[in-house]
Amino acid sequence: ELYDAGKWSKAITLLQNVENYYSGTSKADTLSFYIARAHFKNRSYDTASELFDTYRRTFGRSPFIEDAEGMYAMCFYYLSPGPSRDQTMTGHALIAINEFMSRYPQSDRVENFRKINTELTERLHEKAYLNAYTYYKTGKYKSAIVAFKNALKQYPESKRREEIMYLIVDSGYRLASNSISEKQTDRYLSMLDSYLSFKEEFPESTHIKSLDRMAQQARDYLDRNNKDNNI
Repeated sequence: ELYDAGKWSKAITLLQNVENYYSGTSKADTLSFYIARAHFKNRSYDTASELFDTYRRTFGRSPFIEDAEGMYAMCFYYLSPGPSRDQTMTGHALIAINEFMSRYPQSDRVENFRKINTELTERLHEKAYLNAYTYYKTGKYKSAIVAFKNALKQYPESKRREEIMYLIVDSGYRLASNSISEKQTDRYLSMLDSYLSFKEEFPESTHIKSLDRMAQQARDYLDRNNKDNNI
């Protein structure tokens, strides 16, 4: 009655009080399932995820197993924070969701899980971008270039692909401009390689004019440096 009334905390207390009594009986899986589900409904996702994990390992043949594994995955989804924070839970959610879709391809949950999968993957994309952008914003351009390139390598389909490739060129230009003369030539050449890659992939980008100016200044430096070396 308490469970049906949505009084989750009180229901959990009473269900747990009789759990040992039904241990080893045909009702053990039902009781364990409803205890875990009540925690889920009460938004105690940490506890619910642990209980559902134990449940799916203990009662693999239960008629509730599909629901249990679905809610197990959803626990991590609800625990997953925004992209500015640590994404460990997002990783757990993606693993659990993909395992569920693989095991239950005909489930009514699959369509929603596909949407969630896309949402969580984009959250990881954004986290990788934000980590790299922190280096850029603080003037650590060498580290920014490495981080942006890693973000592209790990998430080539990122919706921020154009912006990331632009920032790689911009970071390369800033790094070269602020480098000692012995390193400028190589860094300008590397920056021009990134510039050409960007221009090939995004020829109509709004960033083109800005990047063209950077590229021209890089070429001017390289021309001057080449003339100086030939004197």
